[in-house]
Amino acid sequence: MNDNLFNIPSAAYWVWAIPVFFGLCFSISYRIEKRRLSNGLWFSLFFYSFLASLAMTILGTNNKWLIVISVSLFVIFFLIVMVIFALQAFLLLWNAWIVWRRESHTLANMLTLFLGLAILLAPFFSRWAALNLSKPVDTFINLFPSLVITYVLFWFYNYLTMLVLYQFNRPRYNQDFLIVLGAGLLNGNEVSPLLGRRIDRALTFYRKQLAKTGRAPIVIFSGGQGGDETVLEGRAMRDYAIAHGLPADQALVEDQSKTTYEDMVFSKQLIAATGQQRPRVTFVTNGYHTFRAGMIARKAGLKANGIGAHTAKFFLPNAILREYIAIFVGSKRWHAVAIVGIFLLSLLLTWAQYYYR
Repeated sequence: MNDNLFNIPSAAYWVWAIPVFFGLCFSISYRIEKRRLSNGLWFSLFFYSFLASLAMTILGTNNKWLIVISVSLFVIFFLIVMVIFALQAFLLLWNAWIVWRRESHTLANMLTLFLGLAILLAPFFSRWAALNLSKPVDTFINLFPSLVITYVLFWFYNYLTMLVLYQFNRPRYNQDFLIVLGAGLLNGNEVSPLLGRRIDRALTFYRKQLAKTGRAPIVIFSGGQGGDETVLEGRAMRDYAIAHGLPADQALVEDQSKTTYEDMVFSKQLIAATGQQRPRVTFVTNGYHTFRAGMIARKAGLKANGIGAHTAKFFLPNAILREYIAIFVGSKRWHAVAIVGIFLLSLLLTWAQYYYR
C-alpha cells in the first residue's frame, strides 16, 4: 500500500526556477536603484512564487507532521488576516481617536477617521443603490468603485512592500554628508519631538562612523522658515544638534527650502559648493518618510538613500496613508489614464451583462 499522500513528479520541482528568476531580477534591480516602486513588483513575484514552490515541496515530502504544522501555521495566519480585515473600520476609528487625543486636529491627521467611516458607510450606500436605482446603474455604481479600489489597493500594497524593504537600508559608515530633513518647528521656534528624533538619529550615525573610522561626516540641516515660524528651521536644528554634542564646524545649514524636493535640491547645491568629488550622501528623516524622500532625491538628481528615525506607532497609519497619497498624486497622469480605462471597462461589462444576451 502506498502511504504517500501526494505524488509530486520530479519534473515539477523545476518550478523553483521561477522564484529564483524573480529573486535575481529583484536583487539586480534593487542593487542598481533602491528608490523604484517597480522593485516592489519584482519582490512580490519572487515572494509569492517562493511560497507556492515551498508549499509544493512540503507536500512532496509526504512528511505528515511537517504538512500538518505548515497547514496549521497557514490557517492561523489566514485567520489573523481575516479578523484584521473584518475589524479594519473599527481599528481605523480607534487609531483616529488616539490621534485626535494626542495630535493636532488637522486634515492630514484625520485620514484614518475618514477611511474608517467610508468603510462603515459603504454597505449602506450599496444597499440604498440596490433599492432605489435601476439594475444597470446599480451594477455600474458597485462595479466601477470596486475596480478603482482594487487598483488603488494594489499600488498601496506595492508601496507598503517597498516602504518595509527600504527600512533595511543600512548605509556604510563612510559617508561624507548627512542631510537631516526638516519637519516644522513647534510654537514657531522650537524643535518638535518628531524633528528631534531625526536629529538624534543623525547624531547616532555620526558618532558611530566617527568611532569606527575616525572620520566624521558633515551634517547638513535642511529647512527654511515657514509662514508660522519665527526662526529659520535649519538654524534651529543646527543649534539643537550642537547643544547635543555635534561640533559646530561639522554642521552646515540649508535654510531656503520649503518642501522635501527643495531640501534635496538646495542641499545638493551646498554639497557641490564644497568641491568634493563623488560625495557619499545619506539623508535622515522618519521611517515612514524614507522611501518617498528617496524617490524625491532621485527626482532632484541627488544620489542618496535614507535612514529613518523612530516614529510613535499610533502616528504611523495616518503618516503612511499621507505618504501614499502624495506618491499616488505624483503620478496622477498615469493613474488618471488607468481610472478612465477602468471606467470604460465598467461601462462595457455592465452593457454586456444587461444588453448583450
